[in-house]
Amino acid sequence: MIKLALVGRPNVGKSALFNRICKKRIAIVDEAEGITRDRLYTMADFFGKPFQVIDTGGIDPHSKLPFQEEVRRQAEIAIVEADAIVMVVDSTVGITTLDEEVARLLLRTSKPLCLAVNKIDDMSFLNQVHQFYGLGISKIVAVSATQGFQIAELLETAFEGITFTPSEEVDTSIKVAIVGRPNVGKSTLVNTLLHEERCVVSPIAGTTRDSIDVSFNVDGTPFTLIDTAGIRRKKAEHEVVDKFASIRTERAIARADICILMCDSQEGITTQEKRIAQQIEEAGKGCILLFNKWDLITGFRMEHCLQGIQQEASFLNHCPTHFVSAKTGKNLKDLFSLIKEVQAQQNRRITTGQLNRFMEKALAAYHPPMIQGKRLRIYYLAQVDVKPPRFVLFVNYPELMVESYKKYLINQFRETYGFLGAPLTFSLRGRVQKGDNPKAPEDVFEEGDFVLEEENEDLMSISID
Repeated sequence: MIKLALVGRPNVGKSALFNRICKKRIAIVDEAEGITRDRLYTMADFFGKPFQVIDTGGIDPHSKLPFQEEVRRQAEIAIVEADAIVMVVDSTVGITTLDEEVARLLLRTSKPLCLAVNKIDDMSFLNQVHQFYGLGISKIVAVSATQGFQIAELLETAFEGITFTPSEEVDTSIKVAIVGRPNVGKSTLVNTLLHEERCVVSPIAGTTRDSIDVSFNVDGTPFTLIDTAGIRRKKAEHEVVDKFASIRTERAIARADICILMCDSQEGITTQEKRIAQQIEEAGKGCILLFNKWDLITGFRMEHCLQGIQQEASFLNHCPTHFVSAKTGKNLKDLFSLIKEVQAQQNRRITTGQLNRFMEKALAAYHPPMIQGKRLRIYYLAQVDVKPPRFVLFVNYPELMVESYKKYLINQFRETYGFLGAPLTFSLRGRVQKGDNPKAPEDVFEEGDFVLEEENEDLMSISID
């Protein structure tokens, strides 16, 4: 796969150009310097030819901003990986001493190099391009990342002389989003699993801002790890960047197959973790609880901590729980096999015959209560979907499903079939009575409170006599 790296000093528009090339809002863009810290990868298209574009943080060894050494190291790794490099400069500022330093660094690589003179938002600014020939880069293209001016011409110049190999790869990887509060060790976990400094790590909360995708193979199984920014409480989002980071994390959860909810072993499950867990559940994603910094815990047995967590957040008891140390790698060796197990559980199907035999046993052990002279009758149970597993119970009167009996059925179902780490959705379908509206909403419960959901067309294919 051909890789194109965007490099330059801070605040010249690299992230805006990155978003324009890939035609998605992936990188956070802001007027402040030093927003991008980690290198970001995504797929883009060049006249039907796929390639990978890499966004990097601004190179400025003289800056007083935090993490500058780490940001420079990330940019240098991207330069080594890239097949072609685009150096980005700001036309409104002109050539700076820092631009000259970056240009000398890139010219020493002997890789195909192109200069993108950004912020040419008006044709009257084209005369500002000529001064940048002083950087010693022969291929220069005037562009505007915000207006989309000459982006195709820039790519054509950057890839001049590079041969693209045909690729029909389909992304079949298991996408795993690592989410949690700030400073619980998400980026450290990614670096430890990859055995490289892929993400900038520091004890300062909020170091990671963008969602970072990393693809790799483990024993022949492709995975995509998504490192995300910490999800803060709404009241704690003091900067616009924090809000953008939170939105990126929500999108990462939406496109993931499985979410690893990382917690701090020293603090246990907080209210914020419960909110994030609910967000994962509502998105219908598999969930694994990972308690980090276990190496800092002394005087407590793992079994006792696990028992305390199960009592504190009983609604997460179906999620596998691990106590690890991302820094030392303790207890991480079985993580990927656990991810594959949760993925398999999300795609698991139970036959209708098995489900109805389960219902017979559950009803025989504990009958539904009588309410105003009526008793709930369950005629039929069927699975209609996977990821997440979705089931439909055909009953006489959905309103007779009381909270206590709902919890009983869910507990019995989990005990019988497990579905480790996978959220379950049960829909109640009442028998259509004479004069009833067959398009009335159905009751749906997701191991929690009842919510209303519009009728699913998939359910119409199931009928009973």
